[in-house]
Amino acid sequence: MKYIVLVGDGMADLPMKELEGRTPLAVARKPGMNYLAHNGINGRVFTVPRDMTPESDTANLALMGYDPKVYSKGRSPLEAVSMGIDMQPEDTAIRANLVALSDDGLPYEEKTMLDHSSDEIPTEEARILINALQEKFGNEELRFYTGVSYRHCLIWKNCPNFTDYSRPHDILGRKIADYLPKNPSSRPMLRLMKASFELLNNHPVNLDRAKRGLKKANSLWLWSPGKKPSLPSFKEKFGLDASVVCAVDLIKGIGLCAGMDAPYVEGATGNLHTNYKGKMETAIRELEKGKDLVYIHIEAPDECGHRGEVENKIRAIERIDSEVLVPLLDYMHKNMRPFKILLTPDHPTPIYARTHTLDAVPFVIYSSEKKKPNNIQVYDEQSGFEGGVYFDKGEELMNYFLSV
Repeated sequence: MKYIVLVGDGMADLPMKELEGRTPLAVARKPGMNYLAHNGINGRVFTVPRDMTPESDTANLALMGYDPKVYSKGRSPLEAVSMGIDMQPEDTAIRANLVALSDDGLPYEEKTMLDHSSDEIPTEEARILINALQEKFGNEELRFYTGVSYRHCLIWKNCPNFTDYSRPHDILGRKIADYLPKNPSSRPMLRLMKASFELLNNHPVNLDRAKRGLKKANSLWLWSPGKKPSLPSFKEKFGLDASVVCAVDLIKGIGLCAGMDAPYVEGATGNLHTNYKGKMETAIRELEKGKDLVYIHIEAPDECGHRGEVENKIRAIERIDSEVLVPLLDYMHKNMRPFKILLTPDHPTPIYARTHTLDAVPFVIYSSEKKKPNNIQVYDEQSGFEGGVYFDKGEELMNYFLSV
């Protein structure tokens, strides 16, 4: 048996007036997903415990079968693992976004969060800015590492206590004053963020971006600190050799910590224009090499949700279907039966909220050998209710998927 988990990050949403009361998932043309729903087991799963923040680390840990309450230590250390950073016990990893703040001459505290992703800055440009930060502020205690696009990592040796941070994608369009770190122990972080603006705002990379009508990546935003993570091996836990196919360091880091392989996918960006076909082909290669399970994560719907882009979110879902799921299904039916597919979002990222929300998401489990035809015609939020299966603890879904 081969197993495929296909995660459309943030696909789940809420009914929208612009879509006549439907969701992007319901509106999208997606014959592959609909086929799974019509022939599979449908249900809903709460991937994030109700007393935890609905972040991608907690949600994807649960989907991989790990209790977030036990194993979630913050997203930044997981990203550090993916980036090959050798963290020491005294090190703290901190997510360092390159964000776009308003360039209006106002004091730093009075600026507005324009974009948590700085118009999805390309990694090539971001690397120049991160290198400039390292040259200016890096020392034995502070080390900056380039990630993907706007997502980067700061390793802080003997880091002061830092708990009063805000997620930048939660405060889009707002003045940042109420969301800056204010605790005495966090003053070094605030000083660094303010100093980064002075360095980056008129950096040649940002001046060129402004000329091209793009937002400047003109400030660091520090959040989600954590210590070096540790997970039980996925193979020891479930008896399966697995690989994770993804673009973002967070998901790759979870996989690596769980002992999975994480092959590189050229052109995988984490946005709407990622290499969908490359991810599909990489997943097939991993299965052909003998892997029992591949975990395919696609970030694009989530990014579109954060940016409030309805049509692009619909398009991202359609591209997952047409460029990943449909050709994958065709190949598996012809070459690798028996197999199972679990299709699910990790969490909702509603357009209206432009951030993650805490709610159950719809999943479907399809088995090539145990098709279960039903009356469900469309895979969407409603199909999860219609299917009737429900898991209040997300970490239970993996066992169910493997055994049902």
